[in-house]
Amino acid sequence: MELSVESWSQAIASRVSRRSFASEAPGEDLLDRLDRVCREFRPFPEARAALVREPVDRVAAGIIGGYGRVSGAPCYLAFIGRMDSGRVQECVGYTGEALVLEATSLGLSTCWVGGLFKPGVVSSRLGLGENEKVICFSPVGYPRAKPNLTDRTFKAIAGSARRKSLEELVEGGRVPEGGVKPALEAARLSPSASNRQPWRFRVDGRAVTIFTDSDKKEWKLSRRLDCGIAMLHFELGARAAGLAGGWEFLDAPEVARYVLSAISSS
Repeated sequence: MELSVESWSQAIASRVSRRSFASEAPGEDLLDRLDRVCREFRPFPEARAALVREPVDRVAAGIIGGYGRVSGAPCYLAFIGRMDSGRVQECVGYTGEALVLEATSLGLSTCWVGGLFKPGVVSSRLGLGENEKVICFSPVGYPRAKPNLTDRTFKAIAGSARRKSLEELVEGGRVPEGGVKPALEAARLSPSASNRQPWRFRVDGRAVTIFTDSDKKEWKLSRRLDCGIAMLHFELGARAAGLAGGWEFLDAPEVARYVLSAISSS
């Protein structure tokens, strides 16, 4: 399955993380669509997503008791990685964000969740292969009419409205003009754990390299996973601007390099 450039690019701007959901279940047609994208969107062999049609309350956990727990969603997406691969984190981030954007394009709400879930319970619902592990998950459903205390608290803690400028994220502070700039802007809007925004960009001719600002872990989530999300956002922005290309995976602290191959005439 190819990237849904138009609908996923539009979803980047409209996506908002939500942790509390209404009891209304999405229609079977929407869930079937998500299920099909899970099966067909497999850009990397070490990462996949699966839709679990069970209430999220059965697998969600809180920081202390129920505090911080996602609640109410009638189903969830599990993001699965093959842990014998050195690039598993970025591949899971890229693949999982595609499903998040697909859900957003269908009018559904989501939220990346790393440490606050019961991995054993989630794994028991899935047929995991050798070396596979559920790295993250996302609730899926319709948001509550009004955000509850958990939504408001996590939004305040994350400071999602406080994003670094492109000048802070691009090495040397030199932001290129042309099609690469909107691609970088799309990557800048990527979600990340606690809004840490660990991605940095190096622009060199017809290539853009994504690398991490640190190798530290917070919330049990690798920064390379966040960078995998940014990889998808960048590629969507690039393709929307007519800049075709492909990814080359790199060793730490670098993550991947997008090499421009052609400028589309469309």
